[in-house]
Amino acid sequence: MRPAADGDELVVGVDEAGRGPLAGPVVAAAVVLGAVPIAGLGDSKAKTERQREQLFECIVRDAHAWGLGLAEVDEIDRLNIHHATLLAMQRAVAALPCRPARALIDGKFCPQLGCAAIAIVGGDASEPAIGAASILAKVRRDRIMLDLHRRYPQYGFDRHKGYPTRQHLAALHAAGVSPVHRRSYAPVRRVLAERTAP
Repeated sequence: MRPAADGDELVVGVDEAGRGPLAGPVVAAAVVLGAVPIAGLGDSKAKTERQREQLFECIVRDAHAWGLGLAEVDEIDRLNIHHATLLAMQRAVAALPCRPARALIDGKFCPQLGCAAIAIVGGDASEPAIGAASILAKVRRDRIMLDLHRRYPQYGFDRHKGYPTRQHLAALHAAGVSPVHRRSYAPVRRVLAERTAP
């Protein structure tokens, strides 16, 4: 994809982070790359935390435009994670300071954006703008989970970021369900059921 410049058709890459965790929001990012090339873009999962943090700063500084969107836990429980993810993507694109003509979405599904959109499986590795969005979404969500760790240290969100690790599941059974856990997810439902059983 050719970087955006003044007068060009603006193409935005969109990706999300946080579909699988048992706690915290799902976060989406939208990035329109600029004329300044950003080395090292790609799937955030293939980067170290330090690399992601460094790339985050480069992207917010050098991208033509970027936006972030969240869907909170109550929205995930009400809508389901699929529709909540699409909502977060819509919010990320709406947060852009410009109006893109076309969107490249990581995955199999496209949200309704008011512009042409195409879904690309593995797009975070093949499309630089999606890779940039992947990094922004991941770093932003990790920072949110660190904030939640300070409020709920008993769950270890600083280590697993809400994913269903053995440590997290053990903490969930020991401490119960917090306000930031997704009650529609099966492991959380099981703990709720166990605690309300006679």
